[in-house]
Amino acid sequence: MISVPFLVPLADAEPGNQALTISLFTAVVAVTLYITWWASRQNRTAADYYAGGRSFSGAQNGLAVAGDYMSAASFLGISGQIALYGYDGFLYSIGFLVAWLVALLLVAELLRNSGRFTMADQLAFRMKQRPVRTAAATSTIVVSIFYLLAQMVGAGSLVGLLLGVKSEGLKAGVIILVGALMIFYVTVGGMKGTTWVQIVKAVLLMAGTVLITFLVLVKFHFNISDLLGAAAAKSGKGESFLQPGLLYGKDLTGQIDFLSLGLALVLGTAGLPHILIRFYTVPDSRSARRSVQWAIGLIGAFYLMTLALGFGAAALLDTGKGSAVEASKGNVASPLLAESVGGGADSLGGAILLALIAAVAFATILAVVAGLTLTSASSFAHDLYANVIAKGKVTERQELRVARFAALGIGAVAIALAIPAQKLNIAFLVALAFAVAASANLPALLFNLFWRRFNTSGAVWSIYGGLISAVVLVIFSPVVSGKPTSMITGADFHWFPLSNPGIVSIPLGFLFGVLGTFLGSDRASEGRYNELSVRSLTGAGAEGPAKH
Repeated sequence: MISVPFLVPLADAEPGNQALTISLFTAVVAVTLYITWWASRQNRTAADYYAGGRSFSGAQNGLAVAGDYMSAASFLGISGQIALYGYDGFLYSIGFLVAWLVALLLVAELLRNSGRFTMADQLAFRMKQRPVRTAAATSTIVVSIFYLLAQMVGAGSLVGLLLGVKSEGLKAGVIILVGALMIFYVTVGGMKGTTWVQIVKAVLLMAGTVLITFLVLVKFHFNISDLLGAAAAKSGKGESFLQPGLLYGKDLTGQIDFLSLGLALVLGTAGLPHILIRFYTVPDSRSARRSVQWAIGLIGAFYLMTLALGFGAAALLDTGKGSAVEASKGNVASPLLAESVGGGADSLGGAILLALIAAVAFATILAVVAGLTLTSASSFAHDLYANVIAKGKVTERQELRVARFAALGIGAVAIALAIPAQKLNIAFLVALAFAVAASANLPALLFNLFWRRFNTSGAVWSIYGGLISAVVLVIFSPVVSGKPTSMITGADFHWFPLSNPGIVSIPLGFLFGVLGTFLGSDRASEGRYNELSVRSLTGAGAEGPAKH
């Protein structure tokens, strides 16, 4: 039986407070819908739909990348993990931030120069088109769906908290509403609309996080030591709250799981399709590099503030057994913290801050799910349909129509899978997506850029080997069965002891790439390696801004 936890802390909220919440939610949705409609009027070509016409500056794209990356997992999930598990939850903040150094140094500029619309364009440049594009599109869709689950779970938790939703059917309705909105954003606005929604969302999220962080620090007179001490004392766990071991334990299996999570977080960003596709929205490689620098600055500041949110929630909220924070696996810690620092549950200030932060979090979810769905739909239409099924004999108009239908299908799958996943912390769910991305996509991208001998067979082996090993290990891990917090309760078919497969599946992805390369007979790809190297380093021959 699959069960879903109920979030009812505001079931008895004042009608005026709920009206304020609904008004802010409606305003956020209305603004994003208007942006999408405005952007749709400027979509004329495939480059406009897939890459926003390559017309965004480095600063604009940096804001959009940060908006794409600072997802519900960051704002809701990480602060919740820190509030519940202290030091162990803190690893998520560090891992997500350090990962950007890998993306900047190894991927961003080279990928922008050597691709066109999707990750598969870079791989297919010197490989056989059909097998490589099929593998890359499959991986892109699977990783995106894993990531989408986290955002959907965040939406259900958030609206359940604010409106006192107790019914499983009503929570499913919330998830369906978010799915419908994301499908609209993608089918109507394309990359241009999605990018502007992400820019607006990034500004709102940074402003809201700065405000709550400031109010938390005011409570403790800007003394970090007092904040940490209060968090440790209120948690009921004492000094152990500020030391490793609460979430993963101190036995060998727990330490390996901890290492596996860190490996997945650090390497995963450079293989996330919805982040990689953002590098195609700028006019040149310099802008791609600059956009990552902007993103690192914004993301770095944001993740430092999640420490204040997480430890602030631990110090000021009830996080014990049976509390709203614990029942939601930490997913509602940030909104409840906003209510607390605003004056408390019965105050107007608390109600305003709760509604404001929740509206920002909802905008966060809407922006990220739009980016994820667009990435999946683009890969299906451009890689699978246009280049594999239709063998290149397709018009731009036909390809864009398929992309819009693909968005509908991918949205439906994400909605169906999100409902049973509501028992899991959303930062944890995103960490699984990172593990799959690092296992399936990163090895093939790096080998293609830096290894002359790498060929079609190696690319296909690497992608499928890493993807299948990661997904299979997740299915047979405690994430799905065997624990009270698993997706499926009342069943136990797990045999893999770790919650995150990264420490096994990431090396397997690289290993399969090496084996496939040496066992394959294709040597033709070596002939275009020099051309790819020059193109990736200089940008010669790369796509420029769209001309209308």
